[in-house]
Amino acid sequence: MTMTTHRLLSFLLALSAAPLFCNAFATLPPLVSATTISNNARITRPSSLSASSTTTTDDDNDEEAEISSLLRPSYKIEPIPLRIGHGFDIHKMVPLSEAGQPIVIGGVVIDHEDQKWTDKDGKYTDEPNSIYKTQLGVIAHSDGDVIYHSLVDAIFGALTLPDIGQVFQDTDPRWKGCDSSKFMEHAYKVMTYYGYQIGNIDVTLILERPKVAGFKPAMKENIVRLLGTTEGRVNIKARTHEKLDSMGELRSLSCHVVITLEKVGGDVLG
Repeated sequence: MTMTTHRLLSFLLALSAAPLFCNAFATLPPLVSATTISNNARITRPSSLSASSTTTTDDDNDEEAEISSLLRPSYKIEPIPLRIGHGFDIHKMVPLSEAGQPIVIGGVVIDHEDQKWTDKDGKYTDEPNSIYKTQLGVIAHSDGDVIYHSLVDAIFGALTLPDIGQVFQDTDPRWKGCDSSKFMEHAYKVMTYYGYQIGNIDVTLILERPKVAGFKPAMKENIVRLLGTTEGRVNIKARTHEKLDSMGELRSLSCHVVITLEKVGGDVLG
């Protein structure tokens, strides 16, 4: 079997093991009643699905109310001109056959050659801590996109809202295998609801391998599109972990994000 054929079969295996898309956001509280503000940006106010034609169960309504209340705290989100947020995420990397889904970073599937993964427990080799050459995938409840998860957390943090793990819990079956761009879309709506836009974004991606330099332009394009900003406001850096700890052994990858949010005019809703 050629290397190309092996990579293709591994990728198809991962796709067959994970959902192709996530419909769970059909049950999230929509953001409606748009209001035009001074610079023609639009702010939308969250509401429940009670006015929607969508049929929901009592359990669905309870879940919607919970998420809505988390994103609309009892205190006022003060309309200060500039807010700063930080986000962090880390996920375990394992052989693709075990993960059941590929490495997805910034909305991009990271295609790669077989990597020298450290088999810490000796599951795939004769002895623990041996090197095992394999295609890699990510263990996660959703698609495990560390950049998107960090960005969502940074936006929520800048707005003094609960973290992504509270809003989109990893025990909730609705988010199983979910495309994390859906989390980004919702975070964008929450950000505009409170009257803010992206000031700038600085991403630091940390992983030893596979190399991602060639994928960074597509990652940046996805972030710009999903968060309604421009290329001059988004930066993506990637670095190794100098072969130290789990990241240096290709057993995990992580990401830090720092963002600023700018007030775009008018008073904060809620």
